[in-house]
Amino acid sequence: MVRISRLTDYATVLLAVLAAEPQRVQTAAALAEQTHIGAPTVSKLLKQLQRAGLVSSTRGLHGGYQLARPATQISAAAILDALEGPVALTDCSVAHGQCDIEDSCRVGRVWQRLNLTIRRSLGEVNLAQLAGLDPIHTRLPVLERDVKAAIAAAPLRIPGV
Repeated sequence: MVRISRLTDYATVLLAVLAAEPQRVQTAAALAEQTHIGAPTVSKLLKQLQRAGLVSSTRGLHGGYQLARPATQISAAAILDALEGPVALTDCSVAHGQCDIEDSCRVGRVWQRLNLTIRRSLGEVNLAQLAGLDPIHTRLPVLERDVKAAIAAAPLRIPGV
């Protein structure tokens, strides 16, 4: 199963809280209290997010964390990259030369194409959408279109008929 880690999920929750009040500087302790995520975990995640350039920190008495740029400019792909590294469904999805059977493999190109499609979709979703702060763009048209197409292509089965 392709799945994000719990830490990535927690990091997204932290970013969503910061996105809700972008001008407010919040301490790690305050974020831990608001999100019910353990303080050590919050601190660890904030450091990773800061290294990735997604949050900025201010030291001192009134210090804390806030988003480094607007929530609309932080993609889901950037969040995943910061916590998990680049999206890769298979070893060959990231770079050539990662697999022993690459020369004879018939499925690698399809996995690479799927990987690019997922990456592109993650790049189209931003933090404001994830946090529900951008009502105009909260709907995800690419995904919605794909779901409608899948439903339309599926045969209609009526029980008992």
